[in-house]
Amino acid sequence: MINLVLVEPEIPANTGNISRTCAVTGCALHLIRPLGFDISDRSLKRAGLDYWDKLNLTVYDNLDDFFSRHPNPDLWLASSKGARPYYEAAFRDGCFLFFGKETKGLDEAFLSAHAERCLRLPMLPGARCLNLSNAAAIFAYEALRQTGFPGFQTTGAMAPAP
Repeated sequence: MINLVLVEPEIPANTGNISRTCAVTGCALHLIRPLGFDISDRSLKRAGLDYWDKLNLTVYDNLDDFFSRHPNPDLWLASSKGARPYYEAAFRDGCFLFFGKETKGLDEAFLSAHAERCLRLPMLPGARCLNLSNAAAIFAYEALRQTGFPGFQTTGAMAPAP
């Protein structure tokens, strides 16, 4: 299982979209407080409503609470300040992919403490960053690709062309 960790997310629709990604991929979602919304927020659930019952969700009071429950996790940090692109990481089953709040990203001290684990999405120069839910989906699918999409249905049934 791949774990997506949102540290102090602020926008309910982003978290709702990420929860839907988690539900359809089997990724676990970890939310680190404070949250910029109530998890019963309608806009949060609207984005992933029909998948909410399939979500593996854990909420933590803060990063200390997270690390007390997950000592020494195999973690990766998504940041526009990362020195290398996400596809150079060697993701493994059980890894934790961290994403910061929409307005500030992850805390500088946290990034510095794990500098060798900071990854970025390639973007054009001058671009600020990609939407959080899009970035989380890209990272999640790369981690799942590297772990072989365990248990996934990878082909569809297309009707033959007339």
